[in-house]
Amino acid sequence: MNEFFRRTVTGAWIVIIILGGFWLHPLSFILVGLAVLAGSQYEYYMMIKSAGVRPQMVTGLAAGAAVFIFSTLAASGIMPMKFLLLTAPLIFIIMSAGLFRRDEKPFDSLAHTLLPLLYIVMPFSLFPFSAFGHTGLNTLLPHSIEAFSPGIVVGFFILLWTNDTGAYITGISFGRHLLMERISPKKSWDGFFGGLILTMAVAWLLSGWLGVVDRNGWIIISIIITVTGTLGDLIESMFKRTIGVKDTGTIMPGHGGFLDRFDSAIVSFPLVFLFIILFG
Repeated sequence: MNEFFRRTVTGAWIVIIILGGFWLHPLSFILVGLAVLAGSQYEYYMMIKSAGVRPQMVTGLAAGAAVFIFSTLAASGIMPMKFLLLTAPLIFIIMSAGLFRRDEKPFDSLAHTLLPLLYIVMPFSLFPFSAFGHTGLNTLLPHSIEAFSPGIVVGFFILLWTNDTGAYITGISFGRHLLMERISPKKSWDGFFGGLILTMAVAWLLSGWLGVVDRNGWIIISIIITVTGTLGDLIESMFKRTIGVKDTGTIMPGHGGFLDRFDSAIVSFPLVFLFIILFG
């Protein structure tokens, strides 16, 4: 019960700070997105360091921030979209920097420096593209940007965390049929379907308020979130089990770190955004 209470209190603060930040104003939307990206990327590097690999943390974090900032400038129309190609040389800069480091395993160092750019930075850098140029849910504070709506991200996280909550409560209450014991011994099919049913119900109730796509679209999105979010959680669990760590951080009591909390979003959001772009 103490663990459940701690998770609940921390979860409430996560919703207030993260969801509130995305919803409040375009500036807070960008700052929260950048913080989530940088926090997750930093924890990945620290996790890898605990396994004896020396990633290029400063270079990697700078590259991640640059990709997110350039994505924001391109999505907002401040910078032409073709200028996003300027981020491509960052890969070669990181690879070249490896020549001047005395690493016992330079290949491992480069691989784990570059992987977060694909695994973490690219998915979170879609956030600005989901907000600029869209209409729908308004920010809580007024702004002068003609077309900006946090509706896709706000709706996504509401459903994602609904699924997490439904799966957790159903899992600890009725979980008997393990989903993938080799990777995550606490996840069950019971929790998976409990989360799915609750997420579909919330999507049905909130679809008219969220907009962007119709009710059927949000129900499909809820299914995408449940399936891909579960996979994202299992992928991160696979990383942690390989390295031998329980959590990637301690900044969120009862939830671990940034990467523990947003592992589902990393895999799920690109597919949800793709669905909205294609069928929204």
